[in-house]
Amino acid sequence: MAILTEHSTKISVELPTKDVHKKMDVFYNPAMTSNRNISIVLLNSIPNTGMNICDLLAGTGIRSLRFLNEVEKDKIQNLFVNDKKENFVKVFENNLKLNRIKNKKITLKNQEASLFLLTQHTDDFCGYFDYIDIDPFGSPNPFLSAAICQIKREGILAITATDTAALTGTYPKATKRKYWATQLKNHLMHETGLRILIRKVQLQGIQFDKALIPILSYSKDHYFRLYFRSEKGKTKSDELLKQHQYLLFCSKCLNYKTSIYNNEQCACKNQFQFVGPLWAGPLFDKQLLATMAKTNPFPEDQKFLDLLKDEKDVVGFHDLHVISKKYKIEPPKMEMALKKLHGTRTHFSPNGVKTEKDIKEIIKLLG
Repeated sequence: MAILTEHSTKISVELPTKDVHKKMDVFYNPAMTSNRNISIVLLNSIPNTGMNICDLLAGTGIRSLRFLNEVEKDKIQNLFVNDKKENFVKVFENNLKLNRIKNKKITLKNQEASLFLLTQHTDDFCGYFDYIDIDPFGSPNPFLSAAICQIKREGILAITATDTAALTGTYPKATKRKYWATQLKNHLMHETGLRILIRKVQLQGIQFDKALIPILSYSKDHYFRLYFRSEKGKTKSDELLKQHQYLLFCSKCLNYKTSIYNNEQCACKNQFQFVGPLWAGPLFDKQLLATMAKTNPFPEDQKFLDLLKDEKDVVGFHDLHVISKKYKIEPPKMEMALKKLHGTRTHFSPNGVKTEKDIKEIIKLLG
């Protein structure tokens, strides 16, 4: 056993000696520190208070321990911490003692995740949560239906997906089977993969007349991370469906656009390839991001939050290296390209530019 410190919190855990897999006992994943950091910043940046918070797949419980130490005190009314691993309860209770946390707000369970979500009805708790965090090994699919059923109006649903191979097109059959969409493996695959995942989650909510509005969505390292605000209503759900479209991509000229149709021809007379259906709406709540970037206490995440805050929230981006290779032109300097294209950087690619200009205008300006 090793004792590690992550910001305010100490944990006593077994460190994996080989590649991690879902059959392992509870283990600590330092690669997800940023994920946990940003969840804390978000909770401290939204107006919600007195929340019933659920850490559904808690692992070592590091996220919950940090919530108790770092989330503003008026935010948490009750904290429900669950994981079905046999040694979870013992590990978490030891870490509570290690951090000298004595808190009556904690409900600790050792159940299958969906069963846990659907059976937390007591005299003191209605069974519906203000915040549910789903951080699984692989796909979040098995947990979506129960989580969406139990999220309250104006509640926040936070989801991590680490099965990026399926979402980015490495395994096209898996993309269709698990996420009900077609993917292309090109420079846009991380953005389109994120948008495919958003649509899949939203479809699960729409069947209950719950409109899941993305307030923060991003791709980082080996995972996708989504935060939705749950809003109730048929009209709001119908509005979401209008934003479920296709991204059409031309491999000949690098033009792309969104459409409700998947069988169109590009202006260059080449047939578009298609990705989707996917979410074609905003990925961020810009006001929330501005607050998060301003109040963020974690220096290691400041650059990333600033990048998200300043990123144009439009569908797709142009990769300067892909353009230079296709059109046999000298790769332009990023700052010059951003100025000429009235664009912004994107977190999806270090060579990417978010701009409203189409490929013809871009070549004319950069060529």
